[in-house]
Amino acid sequence: MNTEQKTDENESGKNFRILIVSDAWHPQINGVVRTYEYMLPELAKLGCEVKVVGPADFPFQYPMPMYPEIRLVLFPDKRLRRDIRAFAPDHVHIATEGPLGWAARNICLKDKIDFTTSYHTHFPDYAAKRVPHVISFLRGIVRNFSIWLMRAFHAPSRAMFVATQSLESELKQWNFETLMARLLRGVIEDFVPASEKPLFRDLPQPVALFVGRVAVEKSVEDFLAMPWRGSKIIVGDGPSREELEKKYPAVHFVGKQTGHDLVQHYQSADVFVFPSRTDTFGMVLVEALACGLPVAAYPVTGPVDIITHPFLGVLSENLGAAAEAALTCGTVAQRVQHVKNHYTWESVAAQFYAVVSKR
Repeated sequence: MNTEQKTDENESGKNFRILIVSDAWHPQINGVVRTYEYMLPELAKLGCEVKVVGPADFPFQYPMPMYPEIRLVLFPDKRLRRDIRAFAPDHVHIATEGPLGWAARNICLKDKIDFTTSYHTHFPDYAAKRVPHVISFLRGIVRNFSIWLMRAFHAPSRAMFVATQSLESELKQWNFETLMARLLRGVIEDFVPASEKPLFRDLPQPVALFVGRVAVEKSVEDFLAMPWRGSKIIVGDGPSREELEKKYPAVHFVGKQTGHDLVQHYQSADVFVFPSRTDTFGMVLVEALACGLPVAAYPVTGPVDIITHPFLGVLSENLGAAAEAALTCGTVAQRVQHVKNHYTWESVAAQFYAVVSKR
């Protein structure tokens, strides 16, 4: 095959083989997993052949501290190198900075394999949040070390995918010098408004909803503690759920929801509240908007990039006031159309392919 033919094939995606290595993959449910899960069919439409390597592909695993549903891999190098060679990818993409991600990075560097990475999780802020209050003086040290570690991980990457401009600006302030490429997120067609609420009609109105992991880094308690004249619903599970459920008995904790059940919870709320200060994007924000909900959030990375018009919601350091004001923001039709115009997995896959196929 001559060079011109090979170039034509890569431009269309035909026969282009992509290996994605991720510490976050099925059966986990989180933003990282869903990003690649929803992008894979669109990459296939472009003609790409994609293989995802995750923790389930390796025999030796252990539960991540505080996150037992996340499995971390022990000694993945030998098997991972064999998988990479067997698949013979045109490109390797490393999605996470866990044990699998580090192993893939080191193999690629040693074997001179071209690779890209993604910055999905604000690990420095997550790590700092996990430092107990009794030794809070260590938070700055932990955060600065984590920034250094993340910067070192991504440094040799040909390009690092980031979701938003505000995240890119923040990483540059942390002295990241890796070339950055934009990778937005989409929403699947299941997320649509309902003509009437499927759930919670007998609860005091209005209904404020949170969807996500019930953990300290999500600042869920900011939502639970804010003044609210109606009902609060928590969709999700996590290490803080039991403690918070006891502390806030009036709040409805409904656990993890997926598929049609998750959509119905969005459809049954009046406002979506996003208290996290550590997310790099927040796919749940787009899902909520697609179901017609206005958003209340802090003015931080993620929300400031998504809530870009008054009809989408309200950003404020006063979360309760933001939620109350969001109830009168714009219309359902405006929010739904905005999502259709800006967030499709087809465009996300095209963004991804344009970068990874570039030589």
